[in-house]
Amino acid sequence: MLPAAVSLRKQGANKGATTAFLISTPESGVDSISVTYALMDPVMTVARPVAAFFTAVAAGIAENVLDQADREILTSPDLTCPVDACCDGQDCPSKEHNSHHSLCQKVRAGIRYAITEYWGDIAGWFFIGLFLAGLISVFIPDDLFGLYIGDGGLPVMLIMLAMGMPLYICATASTPIAAALILKGISPGAALVFLLAGPATNVTSLTVLFGMLGKKATAIYLVTIACGAVLFGLALDQVYLYLELSPRAMMGSASEVMPGWIKIAGAFILLIFSIKPLLSGIGKLFFTKDNHTHEGGCNCSVEQNQ
Repeated sequence: MLPAAVSLRKQGANKGATTAFLISTPESGVDSISVTYALMDPVMTVARPVAAFFTAVAAGIAENVLDQADREILTSPDLTCPVDACCDGQDCPSKEHNSHHSLCQKVRAGIRYAITEYWGDIAGWFFIGLFLAGLISVFIPDDLFGLYIGDGGLPVMLIMLAMGMPLYICATASTPIAAALILKGISPGAALVFLLAGPATNVTSLTVLFGMLGKKATAIYLVTIACGAVLFGLALDQVYLYLELSPRAMMGSASEVMPGWIKIAGAFILLIFSIKPLLSGIGKLFFTKDNHTHEGGCNCSVEQNQ
């Protein structure tokens, strides 16, 4: 998400548009919506992208109104062919540029991107989220939130906000964690605060935002997300109360529509697609460290021999 935002910024998008993109994209992606529907319930599936949309619009408007220093000249957009970069699109007529590849080739390129690059970027974080959700389910008592901090209301939402903002986690990986927290007793509104704040804010993204947007724009970004997440969290709790819905009873009920054999087959296929990115991530983690250690050892040996 951050590389895409940086690219949009370089192509001429103002700070308001870039801010709106950063907030809305994680929550409105097909992956996060699908996982939310499978692990949670239809109400949360609708509430999550709606809350992200209005929060993003508010942040973008606030950014453009309060930060008047953004007056950069728009640069030309990147028109490079997204299928195989066969043409930069600069001196190519629009009609000809759009007909370089057939519909079948474009579909194959999209599927290849989804299976390899896109899933490769989020697979590791998704399984980390599942692992953390399992730890929460096993080690956190069912009555912890009810006994000590309550299951809903502003205090719990502020706690979820404090937990989510510094946490480095993507929208897909945060969903099983939020589902596990709801099963342990927190309200859907508090879970929504975590879902909105976690993917949009973390230490890494804030570092990039400082350099890309500036301190004032980053402050507006954080304040808008915090206020929007809490307001929509409070509103969502009222929706559940008005409809007399039990979030714990509805949790995961949407997946019951699918036959059991389709669930098993889907999980098996997902695991197959995940083998390569997971092994690649583990290899980069350990072999990079080993290479640095080996290089350090060689340098020391050379110095000693000299």
